[in-house]
Amino acid sequence: MSLRHRLTAVPLIALCAAVSAFAAPAHSTTLRWRGDYTTANSLAESLGKAWARDGGGRLDVDSFNTISGIDQALSGKVDIAGSARPPFGGRPQESRLEFTPLAWDELVLITRRGNPVHDITLHQLYQIYMGYITNWRQLGGPARPINLYSIASPLDGLEFDLRALLYGRGDQEIAAPRLYLNTQQLQIAVGLDPDALGLSAYSNVYDNPKLQMLRVEGVRPDRATLANGTYPLLAPLYFVSNPNNPDAAEVRKFMRFAEGPKGRAVIRAHGMIPYADGAALAASADMRAQWITARLAAEGSAGKIAMNGPLAAPGATYSQGASIAPTSPNTRAAQARMDRRDASDKRRAASKASTDADGGGAE
Repeated sequence: MSLRHRLTAVPLIALCAAVSAFAAPAHSTTLRWRGDYTTANSLAESLGKAWARDGGGRLDVDSFNTISGIDQALSGKVDIAGSARPPFGGRPQESRLEFTPLAWDELVLITRRGNPVHDITLHQLYQIYMGYITNWRQLGGPARPINLYSIASPLDGLEFDLRALLYGRGDQEIAAPRLYLNTQQLQIAVGLDPDALGLSAYSNVYDNPKLQMLRVEGVRPDRATLANGTYPLLAPLYFVSNPNNPDAAEVRKFMRFAEGPKGRAVIRAHGMIPYADGAALAASADMRAQWITARLAAEGSAGKIAMNGPLAAPGATYSQGASIAPTSPNTRAAQARMDRRDASDKRRAASKASTDADGGGAE
């Protein structure tokens, strides 16, 4: 190599070393994230990229469902979990975790684009999830069955939030004919079925050309109705961490970034309101819940059907038993248990009908 080439190579090598050091700081830590599709799609992926660009570490994002993320945060398999619901009192172990709300989002009812129904009331929604309304004709649409799509686990974040608002309990059983492991799979299915109805988040679907969002009580879900709180079905999105995690200090750094100016810019870019900027939404949460309860009571729904449980709509299965299903094998096992319970209920009902027919049930 000539002297000129040797002199040129030295600064190039030094430059490459400097670039490498900038791209991957020696102190950086890779954090593991797992949770529901909504918080992955709307928060984790973009916040992770922004954090890396800002000189932070790396965030490995694995989206699946809420329970799997929370359980792995408890066991230490991941550093951060994503959840669209608060901690559930029915699982005391969740109290060992820190639930940090990062953003406000809207719970939206979705159909395939082109569905002639564009509005739904809280009363109608209440009745649909209980199996009392089963046909689009009852909503002013065509005489076709409503194919209700839901998530297998009632402790899924979005489903939990909706049920808590409608029935006062996030683990309320519903009559759901079609169950999916996460919101991503549900959205794909709804986009293929002209008779489908399902639940998602505004940040997930506002730019999806295959889906349309229904107005609730005449209010359209959009950025404006989220910001001013006029849309009734609002919910925070959380990042969940374990204070006993060995990387807890790095997790706190990431969370400070997510709650800071650059993190809030990412949240706004996805159509949401940073939680810190939504103080009025947080302050009025109880008032919105009371308004929903009063609205349902005025229509004769609140408290009555939830106490009796859902009807078995055609093809429906109750999704309560799948609340322990963080993985597909467990989901299949839960589904098998529900099928056996449904079959047992049918046998008891047939036996009672036979007894009544013979006069044994007369009073």
